[in-house]
Amino acid sequence: MKFSNKALISIYCLTMMVTLIHAQEDQFQSFGDQITVESAVSVTDLLAVLTRQDSVVAKVSGQINNVCQMKGCWMNISDVTATEPVFVQFKDYAFFVPKDAAGKEVVIEGVAYRELTTVEDLRHYAKDAGQSEDEIAKITEPKEEIRFMAKGVLIKVSNCRQQQVIHMR
Repeated sequence: MKFSNKALISIYCLTMMVTLIHAQEDQFQSFGDQITVESAVSVTDLLAVLTRQDSVVAKVSGQINNVCQMKGCWMNISDVTATEPVFVQFKDYAFFVPKDAAGKEVVIEGVAYRELTTVEDLRHYAKDAGQSEDEIAKITEPKEEIRFMAKGVLIKVSNCRQQQVIHMR
């Protein structure tokens, strides 16, 4: 089959347009239940809602601050204006996130709530986060925290040529 120069140029231009359109789409790695990024609120907005309510079903976007370095069984997220991080665990301990996910953008869906975390648990989480023995020893009081039980997580991997959601279970 022989193509004219005009046809080849048209095919090339069409290919470039499709590539440029797809290059703007984000790629996410999915964990737990499949969720979407649509309708996610910021961590700051979530914190504002929790000043008026004890708990809320929500979809939240933010940035991962740190991840459990033992298994990836919890993470802390925030955003640039959040006054405190949100401690995220995963429903039924059914999935974990990569231990190197700190710094990546994330969308989580589940239930947010306030909880008093014991000294024992705070020390356990500090150890999981890789804090020093001196830092862990300084934890002497329980702390009220914003918690989130996520049923699904999307971690932004990169901009790519094709939108793709990789589902991990």
